[in-house]
Parts: sequence; C-alpha cells; structure tokens
Amino acid sequence: MVPEAEVKDVLDELQRLRARVPLLTGALAASTDGLVVAQDTPGIEAEGVAALTAAALGVSIRMSDATGRGGFRELLIRGENGYIATYAAGRSAVLTLLAEDRINVGRLHLEGRRAGARIGEVVDAAQDHGERPVPSPRPQQSGTLPRRGTTPDPT
Repeated sequence: MVPEAEVKDVLDELQRLRARVPLLTGALAASTDGLVVAQDTPGIEAEGVAALTAAALGVSIRMSDATGRGGFRELLIRGENGYIATYAAGRSAVLTLLAEDRINVGRLHLEGRRAGARIGEVVDAAQDHGERPVPSPRPQQSGTLPRRGTTPDPT
C-alpha cells in the first residue's frame, strides 16, 4: 500500500490540519477501496469510517458520472451534530474530515482541499515509486499448501 515513511508524512499533514482548524474532531486518509492510510480520529473507529467512506465515494462517483458533473472532487454531509467532508486526494486516496457543527464550512473546504492535494501528492508519488514489475511466482513444492489467495499450479 503506502510505505511507512509516507504514512508518517500523511499523518503529520493530518495533525497539522487539525491544529490549523480547531473545530475538526477527526481526520482520516484512506485508499479509495476503504483501507486506512493514516488517521487522527480520537474516539472513532477508523477502519469503519474508511470503509463507509469508500461506499459513499462509490455512490458519489456514480452520481457525478450519471449527471455529467465530471470526476469526483468532494462530498459534504451535515448531521445534527456536525459535518463529514470527504475530498479527493490524488488518484487513489481520499481525505475524510469530521467537524463540529459550529465550523466555518468555507474554511473547512479551503483547508480540506489543500490537505487533500498534499496527501494525494504523497500517496501518488509512493505508488508511482512502488510500481515495479512483479516477479513470477515460485513453483509450489509438493506437499505444501498454496499461500492464501493463490491457486495451486495444475502441472
């Protein structure tokens, strides 16, 4: 996924964002398929929020496409007790912010968009750097079980 050094960079960005915007109660960077990259979400189960973010992202992308509005940029949900904002973060990540109801939504968008762009650069660069040809799998020795997620060689 994302190497440890880049995860630290993303976490640092989340923490700086929360310091700049005091009414943020949580910040989470996740892959578009719902895996946590880094999180600063005290009292919130990050894995569940990341999975729900991926589901909401899927619906948002389909709505954008169906209505001719172009690629996904952001999603804002307002609940009785605050906001959930999700921003595109490069090609393969999203930034989800949790905020109190009193937050200035314009400031939330400004800071969220900037942080999403920075996180996207880090994650995309890590993935671009990590895309190398995958070596061929080694043949299975007889009497051993195949590794999980693989199928045995029929020969």
